[in-house]
Amino acid sequence: MNNEPKKLFVGNLPFSTSEEDLQKLFEQSGSVSSVSMPLDRETGRKRGFAFVEMETQAQAEQAVKALNGMTIDGRQIAVNASQPRDRSSKRW
Repeated sequence: MNNEPKKLFVGNLPFSTSEEDLQKLFEQSGSVSSVSMPLDRETGRKRGFAFVEMETQAQAEQAVKALNGMTIDGRQIAVNASQPRDRSSKRW
């Protein structure tokens, strides 16, 4: 079994959610390696999504099962495996 950390995408987050909130939530499914909440370059505000890295694939899968569709502050979050960014496509 592969023991590389596994990155998850967490979407539709309330803007009030902090990295610490996500750390605590995802720790219910296992060890969290890191939490990253990208900010808008122009405004410096949260963008409503985050990346959470779990220690193992099994923990990442458990987190998806347990947390995908959960409601936080009235918003239903989406949790799924993060896909590598396609560097070949251009942003218009």
